[in-house]
Amino acid sequence: MKITYEKPIVEMQGDEMTRILWDWIKEYLITPYVELKTEFYDLGLVHRDETDDVVTREAGEAIKRLGVGVKCATITPNNQRMEEYGLKRLYPSPNGTIRAILDGTVFRTPILVKGITPYVPGWTQPITIARHAYGDVYKATDVRIEGPAKAELKVTAADGTVTTYPVHDFKGAGVLQGMHNTDKSISAFAHSCFNYALSVKRDLWLGTKDTISKIYDGRFKAIFASIYENEYKDAFEKAGITYEYTLIDDCVARVMRSNGGMVWACKNYDGDVMSDMLATAFGSLAMMSSVLVSPDGNYEYEAAHGTVTRHYYKYRAGESTSTNPVATIFAWSGALGKRGELENNAALVDFAARLEKATLSTIESGYMTGDLAAIFKSDTVKPVKLESEAFLKAIAERI
Repeated sequence: MKITYEKPIVEMQGDEMTRILWDWIKEYLITPYVELKTEFYDLGLVHRDETDDVVTREAGEAIKRLGVGVKCATITPNNQRMEEYGLKRLYPSPNGTIRAILDGTVFRTPILVKGITPYVPGWTQPITIARHAYGDVYKATDVRIEGPAKAELKVTAADGTVTTYPVHDFKGAGVLQGMHNTDKSISAFAHSCFNYALSVKRDLWLGTKDTISKIYDGRFKAIFASIYENEYKDAFEKAGITYEYTLIDDCVARVMRSNGGMVWACKNYDGDVMSDMLATAFGSLAMMSSVLVSPDGNYEYEAAHGTVTRHYYKYRAGESTSTNPVATIFAWSGALGKRGELENNAALVDFAARLEKATLSTIESGYMTGDLAAIFKSDTVKPVKLESEAFLKAIAERI
């Protein structure tokens, strides 16, 4: 008898090779064991264009309504993609749209497996990047300055008062960018980080550049400090963990010298870059779990990598591929496990754990995709490179 659960999970299918893997993962690893109950949204680029991207906003609102979502990797189009797909316009990042709706924090953690040694040998414990998911360059206004010009920042208060700040006196062509954040979103980011650190019982670090960006970055530092002192200090001390603020350049240096094991809170752009750096250093972008947690307790699980375009072109040409599906598998296991946890459904929680264990056991037994076979090291196990579908079938044998 298949495992059942009550409330649907928001399912968001994406693009290219990850779209193909998505269906295979369900076919081989989930639907034989679970009576899958989802509210489906097609976030493939073609359908987003057909709906003028309304479907992406509908998916984000559905997560707020149902509490748990799982998302496939999607394309954020550039001019080349616009021409390739014949799009009506350049659509924003689906991830950015959904994150703005949920106003959450993205927690990305490497998936550790025996035989895959981090490029930083001292990292024996996972490092979780907590990425603020609102504002900064992702909500910025970009301007191209064509010639000599005086740039100013004008702020009009609700009572009509206008304050003007000098930005730069351009002597020739250049570029200009204006970005923002809000106290509300920064506070939500802080609460998410403190709660997550307590849930995993790991130290929390925040790093920004308040020595240079004294007001903007300084606001992150001040809000975190106030919330910690007033609401979380006792709980952290009781749990035996710490919170500390350091400059982001010091944070980078300390992380490189550490054994890992901390939650590292980053502003939006910093988290984007650092999570990719950590994923690569731990072995592969396809070995990184990612969950967006909103301050009101909604969860969206996703793979932290792209749509694997090069493999998709090969697949479309009839060639076999050895594409790593692990992060997408863990997105599904995370969503199923969270739904089980919220419904006190022990069978579903157990299945999610067994799915993850079977995936790691398959790799540790020597059966894996090409990206992992190239970096797998063991004195007793010789890696065997499998095509994507064969790898999923090998995992299914171990569930």
